[in-house]
Amino acid sequence: MKFFNAGQIYAADKSTIEKQGISSNELMERAAVQIFNWLHLRMQGAQVKIHLFCGIGNNGGDGMALARHLKEHGYNIEVNVVNYSDKRSKDFLINLDRLKDLKIWPNFLERDCGFAEIGRDDIIVDAIFGIGLNRNPDPWVAKLIQHLNHSGAFILAVDVPSGVFMDKAIEDTNAVIRANHVLSFQAPKLIFFLPETGVFSNQWEVLDIGLDPEYLAATETEYDLMGKNEVLPMYVPREKFSHKGTYGHSMIIGGSYGKIGAVALAARAALTVGSGLVTAYVPRCGYVPIQTLLPEVMVITDKDEDCIKSIEFDIRPTVVGLGVGLGTSPETAEALSGFLDGIESPLVIDADGLNLLSKHKELLKKLPPKTILTPHPKELERLVGSWKDDFEKLKKTKAFSKKHDVIIVIKGAHSITVYGGHGYVNTTGNPGMATAGSGDTLTGIITGLVAQGYAPLDATIFGVYLHGRAGDIALEQTGYQALTASKIIDAIGMAFIDLFKMPEVPEQEGQEES
Repeated sequence: MKFFNAGQIYAADKSTIEKQGISSNELMERAAVQIFNWLHLRMQGAQVKIHLFCGIGNNGGDGMALARHLKEHGYNIEVNVVNYSDKRSKDFLINLDRLKDLKIWPNFLERDCGFAEIGRDDIIVDAIFGIGLNRNPDPWVAKLIQHLNHSGAFILAVDVPSGVFMDKAIEDTNAVIRANHVLSFQAPKLIFFLPETGVFSNQWEVLDIGLDPEYLAATETEYDLMGKNEVLPMYVPREKFSHKGTYGHSMIIGGSYGKIGAVALAARAALTVGSGLVTAYVPRCGYVPIQTLLPEVMVITDKDEDCIKSIEFDIRPTVVGLGVGLGTSPETAEALSGFLDGIESPLVIDADGLNLLSKHKELLKKLPPKTILTPHPKELERLVGSWKDDFEKLKKTKAFSKKHDVIIVIKGAHSITVYGGHGYVNTTGNPGMATAGSGDTLTGIITGLVAQGYAPLDATIFGVYLHGRAGDIALEQTGYQALTASKIIDAIGMAFIDLFKMPEVPEQEGQEES
């Protein structure tokens, strides 16, 4: 599923109007009918007070058209026009006249006017601003938005929460609607998935308003949303006449005194996701723990007892996952430099491996093409530099990816995989995964997929999805607080099985069992 920017959405509207021979108002009517159907299905005529707040642009026109359908079906509505400008869109005026024809007289809210009380059991429909907003709302509109947010009523936003921008950071967080639910036209918006803007969209849903499918399919976007349907084609089934050598040899290099568990988690995840063979390269203090914890995993040790000071082995792994629990001592940095001089395998780098790259930027020139980096926010900041907002963070990450030809996972509530100028936003995962060892597990999953022959970008996108889905499945048994990295690994198999589960079809009311 693609994320379209504001300009592309306007172009899609225009293409739809031209190809389908309809007016812009008819397209607006489609949108209003879809919103009405969504509400009517859930309310079934319930006489809850519905307060519609409409701007004077096309988003307000959507709200006005919706008000008409609600009134015609007997709902208790109040229409408020947020009169923030003298400029009104043509379709807003058309729908305003249609309301007046039904003897519905909106309240016009002006600067310095008072705001009526709204009950906690009421419903607010936010249709004040749409995707075209590019400046902060006027102070009095900001006060209205604060009034709505503090009402305690359920807020349904039309397309986007009023006050957010499509392509830049929010300047005044007090001037943004905090929506309980957003009905987004045709496709979700990237802003629903970024930490600074996503907090204003508690839940979202896409409404199909029939925009030109040819335009949507042909238009290239900077970001894609990756769900089950998008990652399923990446899955590579196993052949009947195969053996462990068919599915590659993962090596996990890391660990230091007190941090051998990180290697154990990554190695176990690589094995569980399907790597044919797994070897852990650890300091000598890690030999007994790894051999005891993971009988399926082979172990090679450094000469040093407590940390890795040289990386030397006589095997040829298919892929190397490096950095978990590694430490950042000068000796370890020197060992990493020497290892990168002779690297022949694809690389996945996490944790202290990333910190060493940040401390010794000259090592970035030694990375093989399409090396996979999996930083958490602070590790990313050390690599690409600080940013003032999420949009600049994405811009800097893309530039870094292009410059060094690396794949970067921006880990978070919705992890984003970046390669070159494109981003892939993940849909799985939950807050319970903010736990020790979760990142080590992801490193192991991605490493294990590369070992099996997945292309680095596919392995990263698919690995991030599986990691999150395993966390979601494990959550059903543990709850948020008790979810651990080990439980995530335990659920990897179920995450694979879930790829091929058909969605359950709800039984229709009155349907008799056969």
